[in-house]
Amino acid sequence: MALCLGIDTSNYTTSVALFDGVSGYNLGRLLDVPEGALGLRQSDALFQHVKHLPEIFAALRAEGRLDGCIAAVGASTKPRWVEGSYMPCFLAGESQGRGIADTLGVPFFPCAHQQGHIAAAAWSAGRPGHLELMDRPFLAWHLSGGTTELLYVQPDGVSVWAQKLGGTSDISAGQLIDRTGQLLGLPFPAGKALDGLYGQADVCQNYTVKINDLTFSLSGMENKVRELVERGTPPANVARFVVDTVVKAVLRTTDKALEQYPGLPVLCSGGVASNSALRAALRDAVFAPPQYSTDNALGVAILARRALTGGSRL
Repeated sequence: MALCLGIDTSNYTTSVALFDGVSGYNLGRLLDVPEGALGLRQSDALFQHVKHLPEIFAALRAEGRLDGCIAAVGASTKPRWVEGSYMPCFLAGESQGRGIADTLGVPFFPCAHQQGHIAAAAWSAGRPGHLELMDRPFLAWHLSGGTTELLYVQPDGVSVWAQKLGGTSDISAGQLIDRTGQLLGLPFPAGKALDGLYGQADVCQNYTVKINDLTFSLSGMENKVRELVERGTPPANVARFVVDTVVKAVLRTTDKALEQYPGLPVLCSGGVASNSALRAALRDAVFAPPQYSTDNALGVAILARRALTGGSRL
């Protein structure tokens, strides 16, 4: 069966995926971030992607994943599919993808990193027919290291178009989590570590952020977290304070959005969407498995397949 190849080179992970219209496989590698740092400069991220991509392709070849016929190549070329959206790290995946496509004589299909997240979440959510979400309007949360956006998503040919309805007005939920992790001496990115600490907390408290027209601010939370750490608050209690505050803000914003858009499904994607407390709170939302909530290239490969076949049915 013909394969579609997807490449995603985000600010956190180098990923390559294959999709044959039925099943998919993604292989990714986190970028190396110095201890105590909060991410990488774009030049450093780009350099690491250039180093990682040949290693990932070699691993896929060794696993026999590249033995089929590659019918199309896709790559995320920008963070969002809007005018002016740009991040240098995506040049690594785009240049590699275009080169492979030209070498093989197959089409190349660009997409946005955000579109890839949505497609991967819709495909991997584990409920029959949920990829059909991409053929109808729905609400989507993109919750990642650099983004906390509530989106109104509707079909755009074989892809999707997303309009921002709300989210954070300053730092993202992922940035708050990572900065909390830095204060607690946790590795970057800190989402998995905070999730693990969450269940060890013996105090349950949170801060209620103000929501204005589906938009809220988390920057003030950073100072509150710093105060808790300086007072010697146990790390588990700090973790729960942060996670519960984020979860409560997302839940309240979702409820307000559904008042304006009643009946629409809610899809959650992005690394922060793998948080167990968030999944428990948004019981009616559609979540991808954790491996397809974090940065991956599977959605890019799925969109390439949809573009190749010219239709929404895979």
